[in-house]
Amino acid sequence: MLSLPDFKEKQLLFITAQEATDNIIRFKNENICLVRDGKIINQLSCHKVFAVFIIGDCSITTVLIRNCQRYGVSLFLLKNNLGLYAQVIATADGNYLLRQKQYAITDDLTIAKHIVINKISNQYKLLSKIDKENNYQREFEQIKNNIQIVADNQELLGIEGNLSKKFFSQYFSEIDWYKRLPQTKVDAVNLLLDLGYTLLFNFIDALLGLYGFDNYKGFYHKLFFQRKSLVCDIMEPFRCIIDYQILKSYHLKQIDKKDFRARGGRYELLFDKQQKYLQIFSSAIIERKEQIFNYVRQFYYCIINDTNNYPIFDFQ
Repeated sequence: MLSLPDFKEKQLLFITAQEATDNIIRFKNENICLVRDGKIINQLSCHKVFAVFIIGDCSITTVLIRNCQRYGVSLFLLKNNLGLYAQVIATADGNYLLRQKQYAITDDLTIAKHIVINKISNQYKLLSKIDKENNYQREFEQIKNNIQIVADNQELLGIEGNLSKKFFSQYFSEIDWYKRLPQTKVDAVNLLLDLGYTLLFNFIDALLGLYGFDNYKGFYHKLFFQRKSLVCDIMEPFRCIIDYQILKSYHLKQIDKKDFRARGGRYELLFDKQQKYLQIFSSAIIERKEQIFNYVRQFYYCIINDTNNYPIFDFQ
């Protein structure tokens, strides 16, 4: 199992295939190598990599896949529009005891409430950063008390959904916010939220895989065909990382309207601008990677040891 000192050295690696060239990603001398037209363009030690995101069409070798599994490196294959179409997660598949305990838990609602309260707490902290005059702590305490007495998951979903709508409209008010429409890409902000959340999702997916969780068995997000509900659960308190980074990037003038185009009612990120935004979001995630790692590790110990000392991510 990956230790924190080892994890501290890990990075996310993004490789973009170039058209009209022969792109091959292979393993050589404990390095992940990008080869174009027979020449090694770049390489990085596999000991330094946690996950590789491969964008566009290229060839990968079986030796690369085998060694990525050996060294705990997950592979994510993305289309040119950054949509994920395949993945090879480095997992601890034999941890049957953990999965038995996952499915034996009967009080899903308690865990779900904890996750939602943690998410909302961080949303209020973001609001406090842009509006220091409002007493958001009092409002949060009232919402927290309301959540503690909900009777079922549907009621909890309703509270969380309404609060998220309110959060987005307030937090992104200065950048012409419309509304949150996942995967529709009706504007640049929704596109960037989708991109950032997807990278965060894949990062947490890979982390949970290292412990051997069944990532399809969630607590707040229920079992649903082909949905990794546990990953959806664990990423909820960390969504604020992406929300904060988008507003920060707007303030720093890193986000340019010329980087996007609208086609068929959907916004797209220009191909030559992809690396820019991947770097922005991956840096935001890596900056918090130790906190995410510790959260997942503590969550693992809670499940395996049958305790309810569930972790909290405190955004500062």
